[in-house]
Amino acid sequence: MTGIEIVTSIFIVLGTLLVFLSAIGVIRLPDVYSRMHAAGKSSTLGVIFLMLAVITYFLPEGFNAKILLVILFVFLTAPLSSLMINRSAYRNGVPLDESSVRDDLNEMYKREKG
Repeated sequence: MTGIEIVTSIFIVLGTLLVFLSAIGVIRLPDVYSRMHAAGKSSTLGVIFLMLAVITYFLPEGFNAKILLVILFVFLTAPLSSLMINRSAYRNGVPLDESSVRDDLNEMYKREKG
């Protein structure tokens, strides 16, 4: 194995592990807010590692800026979409889990309503 293949393999293993942990978090966590946190954070990092594996594997053939654009797009949109899902769930009254300790948005939305 060459050095590039080893680095690519490390990126693939890290990316796959993070996406797998994200999937477990979506299945196992108790409420929509925790699930979206797992989906927004670790899956984003996992996809970025997988795209870095693609960059390192195909680097000897020439640099492709489209892959960097994919990384940028995923990095910007995935956490934002999970934030929007959480906000809409909160505004529509989806309850927090009983084990939740704090509700930081409660005061903010009380002030908005007047």
